[in-house]
Amino acid sequence: MAPCEKGRIHSIESFGTVDGPGVRMVVFFQGCPMRCLYCHNPDTWSVDGGCEMTVDEILSAYERNKSFYRGGGLTATGGEPLLQLPFLTALFRAARQKGIHTCLDTSGIVYRPDRRAEFDALFACTDLVLLDVKHADPEGHKHLTGHGQAPVLAFARALSEAGVPLVVRHVVVPGLTDSEEELRALGRLIAPLRTLKGLEVLPYHTMGRAKYDALGLAYPLEGVPPLEQTQAHRARGIILEEIRRVRTGEG
Repeated sequence: MAPCEKGRIHSIESFGTVDGPGVRMVVFFQGCPMRCLYCHNPDTWSVDGGCEMTVDEILSAYERNKSFYRGGGLTATGGEPLLQLPFLTALFRAARQKGIHTCLDTSGIVYRPDRRAEFDALFACTDLVLLDVKHADPEGHKHLTGHGQAPVLAFARALSEAGVPLVVRHVVVPGLTDSEEELRALGRLIAPLRTLKGLEVLPYHTMGRAKYDALGLAYPLEGVPPLEQTQAHRARGIILEEIRRVRTGEG
């Protein structure tokens, strides 16, 4: 039997196709310390929201649809799953015991080196990490998220040292993260990560606007237009070029 620890869960998407390989069950954890200006899930911020679920309850839901998840698996996202590290580790450990591919979508913001043993326990049962790197510049990162950048970089290094495959995600926002200088800086920042397996550059969109209205919150990026997919493709090319320059000694 899986452990009976309870976690606070915002919602579950049964058939996700963009948060890791294949078709996946996507578990949205409740609670997030970040306040990213472009966040499209402000309803996940509060640590008191959502509902409590056990590991068994989540995996039972997975088992009901497991025939659809061949080549896929289970993804923990949020919110920030690392806020509930013991429960997340219990969930991933139980999933791995059942042969389920585990993927973590995180900002890494709550990582602390003095808790490395706890994080190593998570790394041991994590197949893939989708790491959201918000901004390459420390000041830009603080302006964009309300938090410093250091924990994110420390988490990325810890993943690399532990041999956990990771895909870096970066949202390109007009006027905030779309300059060539910022994109090249990001390439230089992530180039040394030896377990880096991919790069997803996501265009900023305004689809979360309705949630802010429903919660009575002012939308932080009022007037900022969505980014065209072609611009995101161009941004990805710049980042990849800089990674190549660093790794070949040209940068």
